[in-house]
Amino acid sequence: MPQTKEAIDHARAANVSIIIALNKIDRDNINPDRVKQQLADQNVLIEEYGGDIPLIPVSARTGEGIPALLEYIATVAEVAELKANPNRPGRGYVLESKLDRARGPVATVLVKSGTLRSGDIVVSGSSFGRIKAMLDDLGHSVKEAGPSMPVELLGLNSVAPAGERFEVVPEEKIARQRAEARTEAQRDTGQTEVTLEDVFAQIQAGQVKELNVVVKADVQGSVEPIASSLDKQTQEGARIRVIHAAVGNITESDVMLAAASHAVVVGFRVKLEPGAKRTADSQRVDLRFYDVIYELVDDLEKAVKGLLGPTISEVVEGHAEVRQIFRIGRNAVAGCYVLDGSIHRNSRVRILRRGDLLYEGRINTLRRFKDDVREVATGYECGIGIEGFIGFEEGDVLEAFGEVETPAGA
Repeated sequence: MPQTKEAIDHARAANVSIIIALNKIDRDNINPDRVKQQLADQNVLIEEYGGDIPLIPVSARTGEGIPALLEYIATVAEVAELKANPNRPGRGYVLESKLDRARGPVATVLVKSGTLRSGDIVVSGSSFGRIKAMLDDLGHSVKEAGPSMPVELLGLNSVAPAGERFEVVPEEKIARQRAEARTEAQRDTGQTEVTLEDVFAQIQAGQVKELNVVVKADVQGSVEPIASSLDKQTQEGARIRVIHAAVGNITESDVMLAAASHAVVVGFRVKLEPGAKRTADSQRVDLRFYDVIYELVDDLEKAVKGLLGPTISEVVEGHAEVRQIFRIGRNAVAGCYVLDGSIHRNSRVRILRRGDLLYEGRINTLRRFKDDVREVATGYECGIGIEGFIGFEEGDVLEAFGEVETPAGA
């Protein structure tokens, strides 16, 4: 399945050990040999096939194989000397965060070392606060969390970015100072990002030996030649390394993998999901879109040669939902509600129906009540007409977008 391939790519990018649990062995129609062969096709060689990756048959329903799985995990951890000291202040990483209307900022964190306790003062990037409550994976309240335990934290003053480190500090004053220092540093220098334009300088300085790339394409027939072509590229002592290649639109998970691996994301005839756009902006991940395979490969080859010209990138301006349709002679105007961003007159727009692209054109009518307007912001209603299109349906989503040209190295 695509998510299994993605998990394999994540593990390889992070250079961590892999243990495979083959589930549902209690079912009569299971075919373990087929699964083992599919893993081998992904260059995941289990011990039975002469590799070094353990595969343990298990049943989540009956519990069969679970003791053996736990034993393998303990063995691999011992061989790799994966140890953590619980007798120190807790530290780890933010896995996910959100703003809950009832509870305020909530961060899901994984403790890497030490022990996290209710009442501790925590700082994570520009967020900080005293832990008011902790919840385990079942939603039960807990007083402390040791190494490798995931918990939800309540008490931070703002939403901490996913992937950010957190640590316990002795005083709230110290937490505030560190958070403010981090905010000031981000304001002065911006977050660390990986763009094609800065790769060559890092190669020349000896800081980068390979350019990591996440590839998403419209069909499998495009994924394979793109990945194969890129893997063969070696320029100026550095090579291009495809850490993940799959079919489908660019998702938030793709962007998070790129952020964790200092990679760029290239899309071939695919779209960018709204959640992925927000994550890419916050993590400063470089996104590239192409319609011609040659141009995609040529751009990345030029990146490691330092020959890139200006970048023309797409910018999504906003989304509006069709709530009502008005027929005017042979034309049609969609009564819309702006969901996010803003809609501009003369913007290019895509019509999405149940997530699929239906039509792409340009706005020729934008009105608020009876007045022509240049822009409509989030939360307002408007009437939208699109050149050459009259087949609106209620529930359609209009995605307005434009293009921005960025000089090389900017």
